[in-house]
Amino acid sequence: MTIGYPDLASLPPELRDAVTKHGSLNVYRMIMHSPGLASGFLALAGAVLQSNSLPAHWRELAILRVGHAYEAEYEVHHHENLARWAGLSEAAMAAAGTGATDSLPEHEAAILRWTDLLLADHALGEEVLELLTVTQLADLVITVGFYQLVCNFLNTYHVTTGGEGQPA
Repeated sequence: MTIGYPDLASLPPELRDAVTKHGSLNVYRMIMHSPGLASGFLALAGAVLQSNSLPAHWRELAILRVGHAYEAEYEVHHHENLARWAGLSEAAMAAAGTGATDSLPEHEAAILRWTDLLLADHALGEEVLELLTVTQLADLVITVGFYQLVCNFLNTYHVTTGGEGQPA
């Protein structure tokens, strides 16, 4: 199944502006197939990236793990760049691809283990509160869940990095 990008000219001005504001990234262009949900999606995406209580490198580690688990190349590509900016090591990014935690600091190893638990068991236990605050736990669960949604969307619509930033 191949579904092209929606005609952005047919969207309300606020949605066209939102795509432009986000650099015309393909995920944001494609999400406009759901104009009724697009603004909520964009708001949650912004909150997960900008208002997350997790340190940025932990957030990106969890996102990369989800991207690899879902084989969402687009997600991995973009978040590897964000992870580097956030200071995540190459070793940690490699571990996100395999799930191997042997060489990582305890907090990073724990983030990968907990992400895998959320992906497999759909819940975490109280032991997580030994390293995370209640707020960080909530933000980890929301981050992993949101990026599961993103990866499902990317994979269903076969979103690639090709043509990004180009006007529709």
